[in-house]
Amino acid sequence: MNDAGSAEAAAVASVGAPQPLEWKFAQVFGERAAGEEVQEVDIISAIEFDRTGNHLATGDRGGRVVLFERTDTRVVCQNDGNRRDLERMDFSINGHPEFRYKTEFQSHEPEFDYLRSLEIEEKINKIRWCQSANGALFLLSTNDKTIKFWKVQEKKVKKVCDMNVDPENAAGNGPILGSSLPTSSNSKPYTANGGSFDRPFGSPSNDFSFSPGGVAKLHLPVLTSHETSVVARCRRIYAHAHDYHINSISNNSDGETFISADDLRINLWNLEISNQSFNIVDVKPANMEDLTEVITSAEFHPTHCNMLAYSSSKGAIRLIDMRQSALCDTHSKLFEEQEVPGSRSFFTEIIASISDIKFAKDGRHILSRDYMNLKFGFLDYQLWDINMDSGPVASFQVHEYLRPKLCDLYENDSIFDKFECCLSGDGLRAATGSYSNLYRVFGCSKGSVEATTLEATKNPMRRQVQTPSRSSRALGTLSRGFRRGADNNGVDTNGNAFDFTTKLLHLAWHPTENSLACAASNSLYMYRA
Repeated sequence: MNDAGSAEAAAVASVGAPQPLEWKFAQVFGERAAGEEVQEVDIISAIEFDRTGNHLATGDRGGRVVLFERTDTRVVCQNDGNRRDLERMDFSINGHPEFRYKTEFQSHEPEFDYLRSLEIEEKINKIRWCQSANGALFLLSTNDKTIKFWKVQEKKVKKVCDMNVDPENAAGNGPILGSSLPTSSNSKPYTANGGSFDRPFGSPSNDFSFSPGGVAKLHLPVLTSHETSVVARCRRIYAHAHDYHINSISNNSDGETFISADDLRINLWNLEISNQSFNIVDVKPANMEDLTEVITSAEFHPTHCNMLAYSSSKGAIRLIDMRQSALCDTHSKLFEEQEVPGSRSFFTEIIASISDIKFAKDGRHILSRDYMNLKFGFLDYQLWDINMDSGPVASFQVHEYLRPKLCDLYENDSIFDKFECCLSGDGLRAATGSYSNLYRVFGCSKGSVEATTLEATKNPMRRQVQTPSRSSRALGTLSRGFRRGADNNGVDTNGNAFDFTTKLLHLAWHPTENSLACAASNSLYMYRA
């Protein structure tokens, strides 16, 4: 009876799980031509959607930030309010977001720390959007040492028009403001107050040419808007607060504060105050020889402004509550998967290091990525019972085929690559990158068997790896979770070897739609489902 009941429950769960998505190519920006050499400064190093999904920002190793805006929503904003047109926009044929280039600006420049004899790269490590206001966009960008707060808005270029006198005949007071008269070598020279050297002092000016009947009506010149330009201005610079490289920045839900994290400390900032921050986490030991783990990523809770989580190089995630104390060295909750006895090796701690964590919108789930796996778990205290307190609900194997090659990956430093992860807006799916510009999408809901592998090209299904989704007891018991998406070899279905020099480290999921933005070297690919 128990076996029959379990089989029935599994069947119901399978039926209730959402169907796997069919991904299609949507857009590409900065596509590389065959044989084209990519400049190091053009490689994308950060990518982020804003909360509405109407804007997308990317940062590169050259310190530039490039903004894209959604085009289909812009049509709605400019609409005159006709009900039929608005209803037509609600049932758009495309059904997926389309973006276009908006603007770009130089966020960071290379610097040199003379006290430490250290070069500071201009590479953008992270970008985070802030709340928009008065039609302007606000965002934070950071390199290894300095965080900057940017305001981006559209400004109209105004010119003077509707003159009383024809600008071509008005020369007595110099060129008229706003006129686009061509300058020539034989134009008249003027004095500082607008007088002409060709006219004797005191003689009346005959430079103005009026009509024979005189001027019928005098009127004031008018300023008119001719064009719009996008201007980015740095509002604040948050510097000199980190001795080690900044790996994370995260906005608080209160809209007023944010955190920045390096290897050993997490600082709390107010957006309006750039010369002062509060240190809330400090894991630096009195003796650096006693250092056993470092901070790898930090993220604010999406709804509770007093809570945040940070991950470590030992594979642990700590949840802290800033209401408990000013210095949050003691965590409220620890999420750590227990090591399987007898499985420890030289590479165990290296591949266990968590490179990225993301909260789900509901605040009850958290997604983490280490070198080999993507893990999904609950944050609710009631859901983490005794059996699940030390392990995730689900663990997805991203590229298990690399396990026999860890020695080679260690030799060429690939084992230290930091892959990011992202969750869909509804929390039903997660995505992360891999080598050969591949990315993987997994279903997180109960009973889901979705484990799709796609390539960041115009044909994402070209090199799809067909891998059977299977459950595993590697986590100890089935009640502690399940593992899915294992690969058993280093070649795809076409027999092509995986390229470890091309890697998809950065990607972002649209907050409200099934749309992914992936950064493959200097190219930005967008996919929809």
